[in-house]
Amino acid sequence: MKCILCFAISLLGYIAGEAQFTVRFKLGKYPLQHAQDSIFIAGNFNDWNPHNTAYVLSQGDESILSIYTKLPAGEYEFKCTRGNWKKVECQAHGIEIENHEFEIYSDTTIEINVDAWKDDFAGVSRRHTAGKQVHVMDTAFYMPQLNRYRRIWIYLPEGYAASQKHYPVLYMQDGQNIFDAATSAFGEWGVDECLDSLIRLGKQASIVVGIDNGPQRLNEYNPYDFQNFGKGEADQYLAFITETLKPFIDRQYRTLPNKENTLIAGSSMGAVFTYYAMLKQPGVFGKAGIFSPSFWTAPGIKLLTDSLALKNNGKFFFYIGQREGESYVQDMQELQESLGERSAAQIYSVVDAKGKHNEKAWRKWFPEFYRWIMADGFNYVIKVEE
Repeated sequence: MKCILCFAISLLGYIAGEAQFTVRFKLGKYPLQHAQDSIFIAGNFNDWNPHNTAYVLSQGDESILSIYTKLPAGEYEFKCTRGNWKKVECQAHGIEIENHEFEIYSDTTIEINVDAWKDDFAGVSRRHTAGKQVHVMDTAFYMPQLNRYRRIWIYLPEGYAASQKHYPVLYMQDGQNIFDAATSAFGEWGVDECLDSLIRLGKQASIVVGIDNGPQRLNEYNPYDFQNFGKGEADQYLAFITETLKPFIDRQYRTLPNKENTLIAGSSMGAVFTYYAMLKQPGVFGKAGIFSPSFWTAPGIKLLTDSLALKNNGKFFFYIGQREGESYVQDMQELQESLGERSAAQIYSVVDAKGKHNEKAWRKWFPEFYRWIMADGFNYVIKVEE
């Protein structure tokens, strides 16, 4: 029997349909000291890929850097980069900027002014916000399935060292963004502060393992080959977690290694991978947090859901922001409905009318995810509208 917990927050009306409009990104003023570098547009319409060659600005007849693309009606966000997130635009004194936002319901030109680049302030120290329960377990943990190395973070709940308790473990993608503002690209989730507070209120304590992303993030998180990103490597990345990282964590720390106490979470492409991991390894992972999944990058995921859902009785927390775009919302809702119809999974689905595709939104909803995912029961349907 499927259990679906739905939380709908004042859904706003959006223009539906598949109409595509022409959008021109046009660069106005920008620092000239890196004029030889290519400038890219990274946004929620290309999964925030900082080096997507389909979105590189080029000089036209007017000697102006610009690019034309097609997008459906909706609300979008973006930033300019010079090929990676260490070289993203920022304020004149090196302070991070909010995402540029725009709406399109007709052909549109977006003019951009870049004040400065983040890497020009590389020597300026950023304030660390990770709490005392957070440690870097390894700066270069070997991934034999991919022949790569990765920084691994670990959060051990307060009192871990003085007790003999065993704990659930939550594996999170994009590890540099979940604990520490100094290492995050767009702000951190505040996972450690959240868990510290919830544990003091009597909620179940957990160990959290954060796995940094790398240059091949879009490949490692995708189960499928995708034209814009290249070869999918999610099977190898999943094998790294289940065959290498998890056994190591279970040996080195006092964990509860069964599926009911092994959680996984991620956002955007990390959410695609998280969902895939739950489908492919239902005997390993029993609970998942799927935040703003970019299912449009994984065209085979619906068929996989239809074929594997029957084997799944896990708990799935889904979040999407209405302002991420209608296609994001529809993709997530279609998959969660298919999962609910074909499995015994428990599903909590959030559509936030004001929600966006960013760390601020995921930080907001992480406490609700954790409270629900660690609780027992929930064999009913709730729909709340404001």
